[in-house]
Amino acid sequence: MNEKESLILQLIKEDPFMTQNEIAEKTGLSRSAAAGYISSLVKQGKLLGRAYVLPEKRNILCVGGANVDRKIQVIENLQYGTSNPAESAQSCGGVARNIAENLGRLGSDVSLLTVVGGDHEGIWLLDSSKNFVDITPSHVFTDRTTGTYTAVLDERGEMSIALADMSIYDEIDYDFIDKRWGYFASAEMVILDTNFSKEVLEKIIRRCEEEEIRLCITPVSAPKVKKLPANLNGVTWLIANKDEAEALSGMKIENEGDFFKSAEMLIKKGVEKVVITRGDKGLIFFTNEGDAGVLLPPHVKVADVTGAGDSLVAGIMFADLKGLNTENACKIGIACSMLTLQSQETVNPELNHSRLQDTFKQNFN
Repeated sequence: MNEKESLILQLIKEDPFMTQNEIAEKTGLSRSAAAGYISSLVKQGKLLGRAYVLPEKRNILCVGGANVDRKIQVIENLQYGTSNPAESAQSCGGVARNIAENLGRLGSDVSLLTVVGGDHEGIWLLDSSKNFVDITPSHVFTDRTTGTYTAVLDERGEMSIALADMSIYDEIDYDFIDKRWGYFASAEMVILDTNFSKEVLEKIIRRCEEEEIRLCITPVSAPKVKKLPANLNGVTWLIANKDEAEALSGMKIENEGDFFKSAEMLIKKGVEKVVITRGDKGLIFFTNEGDAGVLLPPHVKVADVTGAGDSLVAGIMFADLKGLNTENACKIGIACSMLTLQSQETVNPELNHSRLQDTFKQNFN
């Protein structure tokens, strides 16, 4: 912001109902010049629209998918090419939405920017999320169908295959994001999944870099991670699984050393902190300051793996914003994912700050 913009913003903070004529008089500008500066402040996200509404400061903005999760788990050994006895369930899902709910349950001040259809599923998703998350930045496309994610699980609860209908996210262009930039500008941390287009993702990353907004990227899948740009300057955290890390780094991970080589390649692309998850073998972390390590997860009885990665991200970001170092943030993330693994739900309905603390103390102290 230049000097005039800063002055105008200060005047509006003191009196949000001040007219453009009054602003012009107090700043010594013409009315048209004052209008031009106000328009610039709106484009920068410092004001939300013509009513001079200042964006409310939020700890975290989650940007990306909100879907209906459908899980079908076979009762006996999964056999392909034939009918399998199974049990099914439906819940709220979507990477960004799941992370947002986890954070909300932990007590974080979190908002969600996503899109849903004008169908029953879309309204249900938003209604179910708003108890824990500010859904004001989100939008309903009345003529589109809400995204769906269907996972087929084996008898142990491990995913065998997943099917995703996410065509609604093709509706998102940068103009859509630009009009909502005030929510980005007022966040301490932005968490971005890779459901939106390559062009939109790159522009969000570049603008966060320019405006020094802390950014965490969590890919949705190995195919979708390829939408990320080669230049990842401005990315504070990248949290990916093995397949996603391979796709983004362009190398095959075959042993523990390869995990660190892959992470180092991502650091060279501009990321500050990299976490690569390894399923039941925990995770590795690597930072541009030379911190590195392996964390093995305590054993838990797995009820369902769906959503464990999203809760890991939520736990890490929760701890990061509390000022914990990389290793302890990752331990908090693992503790959060442990609680999810023990629940049939994508987001454990019993998750709260107290339970997370207890799980952390029992397993990492």
